[in-house]
Order: sequence, then C-alpha cells, then structure tokens
Amino acid sequence: MTDIGVTLREARMRARIDISEVERATKIRARYLRAMEHEEWDALPGPVYVKSFLRTYSDYLGLDTRMLLDEYKRRFERPSDHDGRSIATLHRERERAARGPLVPPWLVIGLVLIAVVVALYLVGTLSSKKSPPPPAATVSTTPAHTQHHRTRKVVARPAVPRQVSVQIVPTGQVYVCMVDGAGKRLIPGVIFNAGQAVPTQKSGKLLLTLGNNSVQIKANGKTVHVPASAASIGLEFTPQATRPLAAAHQPRCA
Repeated sequence: MTDIGVTLREARMRARIDISEVERATKIRARYLRAMEHEEWDALPGPVYVKSFLRTYSDYLGLDTRMLLDEYKRRFERPSDHDGRSIATLHRERERAARGPLVPPWLVIGLVLIAVVVALYLVGTLSSKKSPPPPAATVSTTPAHTQHHRTRKVVARPAVPRQVSVQIVPTGQVYVCMVDGAGKRLIPGVIFNAGQAVPTQKSGKLLLTLGNNSVQIKANGKTVHVPASAASIGLEFTPQATRPLAAAHQPRCA
C-alpha cells in the first residue's frame, strides 16, 4: 500500500523544492498542497479538485500519476448510488437474456402475416368502391345529313411568300440603285428614261435608292406609293411590307 501524502512530500524534499515554488509552478494554493501531503482530503474543495490537484502535483514531481490516482480511488472513494443501480440493472438484463424473449418468434411472424392480409383486403375493397361505373354508350339521334352540314369549313390561309418581287417602270428620267439583303448590287446605279425596261428583281430583301419619284413600282403585284423628295428616295422591300429608308441606310452604287 502506497502512502500518497508521504510519497508527495518525500519527492518534493528530495528535489529540494520549496512549497511556494510548487505553488507558483502549478497554480495550486500552498494550503492545498500541504493538505495533500498530509492526506487531509476534506480540506480540498471537492473530489473533482482532489483528483485534478493530485494529478497536477504528481506530474510536476515526476511521480507515477496513475498509480497515485488508483491508490486514492481504492482507499478514499466509495461506489456511488448510480454505480449500484447500474450494476443491478446489468444483472437484470443478464437474467432477462438468459430467460429468452417473452414473446416467441413464431407468434410475431404470424401476427405480421395476418396484418398484411387484412391490409390487402381493405385496399381492394376501397378501390372497388371508388371505381366509377363505365359510361353508357350514347346513340346519336342527329341525322347524318344534319351532322354533315354542321361541320365547320376550314379555310386555308394563303402561304406567306418568302421572297419579294419588285417591278419598276420609269415615268421620266430617274437614277436607280438596288441591292439585296446581303449588299449584292442588282441594279448598279443606272439612269433610266421614261418607258425604258428595268429588270424585275426578286429576293428575300431588296434595298432601293431613287434619284426622284419619276417611277411606278409594284411589290409582289401591289402598287407602292413613292413619295416626292428633294433628296434621294430610299425604300426597303420584304415579303411582309415596304418601308422608307433614311438617307444613312440607303444603298450606294456609285
């Protein structure tokens, strides 16, 4: 049996360490250090502090801390009520395991199978009640010729052309410059006289510059109004519409 207090005190004296020096190093008050050397454990704040102080002091002196703590637990600690309850509970669990389960396994399996059969029966019953009856066949009393007359006639809409065709007929001397949507020159800045034939142009998009409004123009067969202007006249033709062009956007063939 190891005397804890004697072991601590003799180790300190052999190392020639004053109690105040231990206090500064371990931050444990000197009176608690002396209480441990005299095994006056009640003088310490509590059991938790006793173990902590004892571990710190023995580590500082280079002693076997584990041995001193085990000795303290063996000599001065008592089993708590919680430990007693834990041991009693462990004994009851061991006895219950030895006796085996209170309900036999075959009974549990049987109850599960019965529950599954009952659930399937209830699901089938509810489904049959919720299913609506099939609709009765409806016999039409309307004469066939009446039904035929009531059928709506679908009027086919004319297809939108993908290209525009422009015809120009000069009514006086006029300058004509025309390009397609890619900027390709189709009429490269030519002056036509009244009645002179101008080649008809066709494309997805046509841009036209006129020197004046001495022309008659048709786009996809529809007459286009050419406004009078002191400057050049610009027009843009597409299959959907014809619109004027500002001077900055008019094609230049010169």
